[in-house]
Amino acid sequence: MTSELRFEGGGRSAALKLMVSPRARVMRLRVDRRTGDVVLTVPRRVSQRKALDWASGHRAWIEAQLASLGAGQPLVAGSEIPLFGLPHRVDWDPARPRTPRLEGQRVVAGGPAEGLEARLTRWLARTARALLEAETHEFAARAGVAVTRVAVGDPVSRWGSCAASGAIRYSWRLILAPDWVRRATVAHEVAHRVHMNHGPAFHALVADLLGADPKPARLWLRREGPRLHRVGRR
Repeated sequence: MTSELRFEGGGRSAALKLMVSPRARVMRLRVDRRTGDVVLTVPRRVSQRKALDWASGHRAWIEAQLASLGAGQPLVAGSEIPLFGLPHRVDWDPARPRTPRLEGQRVVAGGPAEGLEARLTRWLARTARALLEAETHEFAARAGVAVTRVAVGDPVSRWGSCAASGAIRYSWRLILAPDWVRRATVAHEVAHRVHMNHGPAFHALVADLLGADPKPARLWLRREGPRLHRVGRR
């Protein structure tokens, strides 16, 4: 439920979204770093007035979080996509075929202006899936494990996840990160096919598969991840 309570920060305006959860024991406030939504989750017994008053008391924190998000980076003609960690310009001409393609450090696209952003997003996701699938099987062969399925999505809080079934899922936005960051994430998820935990043996296996210390990649995503989530958003 969207309330009339609004917050302003960094040129953004967001209405508070109130979510009632029967499992919540305390009020929990967060700013979605992907969408810029301000979400307050409250237990069922908390009144709306009390929830809004509580959120109002955290206005300074909320607006500082909104300001830290920065501006969105829409995928439009002439814009730059940080593909593989390097700037790639969107070179659009309506006379060209609709399906985007990579030419050097340009993403060449055509078709009508309407729907260009959606076509570019779908192309990025397809390209990411193909690359991540190949790298996943590369690391799986090194680890001597099987991976049943590789898929991509656009999660808010995870760059990858590994299920007990052997299916691995990634954020397609990893294709926007440098190669060494993406590959460290793939090694991390493949290592979960051996260790479904984050113990010392798991971290040792990640480093062994990668052939390098994965910590710099984790730090890079922590620092630069919000910027990747702004690509394709206004």
